[in-house]
Amino acid sequence: MAGGSDGADDANGANDDPVLLAVDGGVATITLNRPERRNALSRELSTGLRAALDGAEDADARCVVIEGAGEAFSAGGDVDLMREALADDTDLDGRVRELERTTSETMARLVEFPLPTVAKIDGPAVGAGANLAIACDLQLASERASIGFVFRQVGLSVDAGTSALLPRLVGENVAKELVFTGEIVDAERARELGLVNRVYPADGFDARADELAERVASGPTVALRHAKRLLREGTEKSVRAAMVDEATAQGVVFDSADHEEGVRAFFEGREPAFEGR
Repeated sequence: MAGGSDGADDANGANDDPVLLAVDGGVATITLNRPERRNALSRELSTGLRAALDGAEDADARCVVIEGAGEAFSAGGDVDLMREALADDTDLDGRVRELERTTSETMARLVEFPLPTVAKIDGPAVGAGANLAIACDLQLASERASIGFVFRQVGLSVDAGTSALLPRLVGENVAKELVFTGEIVDAERARELGLVNRVYPADGFDARADELAERVASGPTVALRHAKRLLREGTEKSVRAAMVDEATAQGVVFDSADHEEGVRAFFEGREPAFEGR
């Protein structure tokens, strides 16, 4: 895994690591770097992604962007390993189960990651790759993006968090349709269903997506950490319980330097310059 501000050059293909990390200002970009395998979630890629998330947190990033090298965001599970397992189930079934476990650990780490996360989808995101996208807080898609929960195509049930993540975005009824049919929807349809937040033209996609990520990174990081957690937990609470937890979090945020800066900026009639403290 590449780290530091020079990792951006590696993301262009000069580095053979399965996952690359580049930190520029407050934005950490994590690149899935197996374009020849369409960034399928192998064990090495899944493990590398968790390590990159750890690296981003250690680097004091304020927002994390996840993207795929090449023409796909992620093609999901490693179908080659599934084929090998069918040929020798006594030897490789355990490897498939281990892959499922590592993928689940990666999804849980991403969902629970304290900083805002952005999926930058420029190409297909299918199966577990689709789950990787919707496990992020925001999904930005180019016109050539597509997304599908295609587990039925290989005769499998859902995994990698589909049953928890997908209904929260699109509702139970639409989630069932997407899973039962295995339909791969284009970017505009994905936006209509609520699977992605924004769709940008392919030309200029990087610039538009980076602009939004930088806006998130420039926010009051302490406050956004609490807001992310509260929003994730809010669907499982009563309104009263949610408001009690919000009040507790606000008590912590009141002591942050960013809150002080926000109040000063308001009365001085200027944009706040948050520093993430």
